[in-house]
Amino acid sequence: MTSLSDISAYTDRYLEVGHFKDYSPNGLQVESQRPIRLLISGVTASQALIDAAIAEDGDAILVHHGYFWRNEEPTISGMKARRLRTLLSSGVGLLAYHIPLDAHDVVGNNVQLAKHLGISLQGCFGDYNGVPLARYGTIAPCDADKFADKIERVLSRPPQLIAGGRATIETVGLCTGAAQDCIEEAVRLGLDAYISGEISERTVHIAREEGIHYYAAGHHATERYGVQALGEHLAEHFDITHRYIEIDNPV
Repeated sequence: MTSLSDISAYTDRYLEVGHFKDYSPNGLQVESQRPIRLLISGVTASQALIDAAIAEDGDAILVHHGYFWRNEEPTISGMKARRLRTLLSSGVGLLAYHIPLDAHDVVGNNVQLAKHLGISLQGCFGDYNGVPLARYGTIAPCDADKFADKIERVLSRPPQLIAGGRATIETVGLCTGAAQDCIEEAVRLGLDAYISGEISERTVHIAREEGIHYYAAGHHATERYGVQALGEHLAEHFDITHRYIEIDNPV
C-alpha cells in the first residue's frame, strides 16, 4: 500500500525542495489517509480540477500551483474554504510543487517544454535565489513566424509574438510561467528568441529595441508538462496509476 506521505517524502527528496525559497509551501498541502492507487495531476488546484479528480475516483492530486501563497489572505473563507472543504470531505489529498518543479533537470517545466518544442539544451540562466531556472539551447534554423507555428502546434494555442527583427532563429531561451523579465538576460546571452508564459508592457519594448524575438506562450500552457512528467515518474516508482486532467485556461 502506498500512502500520500510516502509519495510526498520521496518527491521532496527527488525535487530537492530544501534547496529552494518559494512563495508557497512545497510538498504535502492537504493530507489524506487513503491508500494511493490513482494519482491525478493538473496545473492548478482549482475547484474544477478537484471536482474532476473526485469524479475520476482519484485518491490524491498533484499540482504545480497549490495553496497558501505568501501575502494572500490567511483566513479560510470564500473560494479557499470551498476548495478545502471539498478535499477534506472527500478524503482526497493534495501535493504541490512550485519552483522546485520549474527547476528540475529531468521532469522540470522548463526542461520538459524544451523537449516538446525540440530545443536542444545547452545551459541555464535566470538566477532565482541562487538557482538558475531558465534554459537555453538551439533549434533548426527558421524564421520567427515558422517557430510561432510550431509553438502553436505543440501547445494548441497561438503564442503572442513580438518580432525582434532577426531574420533567422537558431538560439532560444525559455522560462515558463511569469518569467518575462528573464528576457534581459536572454539579450545579454545574445539569444535570437526568448519564450515565457506571461508578458508585461515593458517586455514589448525590450524585444523591439534589443532585436530579440519574444513569444508569450501562456502561463498555463507552458506549465502543463512538468507535472505530467513528475506524475509519470511517481507512477513508475510506486507502481500506481497516474492520470493528467487538463483544465482549460486561456492565460
